[in-house]
Amino acid sequence: MKIAVLGAGAWGTALAIAFARRHEVTLWARDAAQAKAMRATRENVRYLPGCPLPEALRIEAGFAAASGTAELNVIATPLAGLRETLHLLRAIAPATPVIWVCKGLEAGSQMLPHQIVAEELGEGVPCGALTGPSFAEEVAKGLPTAITLAAAAGAFAETAAQALHNSRLRVYASHDVVGAEVGGAVKNVMAIAAGISDGMGFGLNARAALITRGLAEITRLGLALGGKRETFMGLAGMGDLILTCTGDLSRNRRVGLALAQGQALEHILKDLGHTAEGVSSAREVAALAQRLGIDMPITQAVKGVLHDGVPASAAVEQLLGRDPKLENS
Repeated sequence: MKIAVLGAGAWGTALAIAFARRHEVTLWARDAAQAKAMRATRENVRYLPGCPLPEALRIEAGFAAASGTAELNVIATPLAGLRETLHLLRAIAPATPVIWVCKGLEAGSQMLPHQIVAEELGEGVPCGALTGPSFAEEVAKGLPTAITLAAAAGAFAETAAQALHNSRLRVYASHDVVGAEVGGAVKNVMAIAAGISDGMGFGLNARAALITRGLAEITRLGLALGGKRETFMGLAGMGDLILTCTGDLSRNRRVGLALAQGQALEHILKDLGHTAEGVSSAREVAALAQRLGIDMPITQAVKGVLHDGVPASAAVEQLLGRDPKLENS
């Protein structure tokens, strides 16, 4: 299969490396200088150093050259770049199947990725979300990973999952796009909370409690939006949440750790050098939860720290001071 991976950040590069084991893959880099450097060094020094690019992997700076003849386009930009990339695809390859790997809710509209895709490409294009517990560096190095491909059209979910599956990257099909996307969006917010907790020295008991109550928040929102409960117990829910809240490679967790040390958000993001989707998602998830009348206290606390000037210590005190309630309420 001819696959175009659109976006040469860490995750796009890792997927291009993984897919190139079985398919003819082209990786599109928006920055022509970056594309030239990657072709010369056979490495993405900026975003994924230490992970050699296969010789068969093509690297293009021209969007049409990368996506025009592809049989599958995989959008690996940050969520903020999804709509623009879809605009480009609509002009070049409007009927080619599309998969996206970005996570979050669109700023302002609070739309999930599949809603943006439907708005830009229409309802007839085969498409789906690739999500689950996966760090780019480990995927690029061929370490065992299991993820989910969620698509509303069952036949596409199964066919695409089978095509992308290999011995080191196991891809499971799902028909619950909403649940998969909600899990992927909100887990990043919870990872920031976990980083704050760890950074303040609250220990492993607190982290376990936070992950568990975070999963409850994810499930409440996901069910309200039409997701299926079993999705939140699987790779796209619990699996992704646990990895992002505990793994040292998690960008969002690193944001939380730095916030706990009193660092300014602007400085944290500059040092990170990568997109941490939980920063934007916290505001949008909190707004959506408020609009729907869903109780999401951890999300609201993270949003307060990130965007309302609430000190991390004060947000924690606020959470700890909440009245006890039935666990499953």
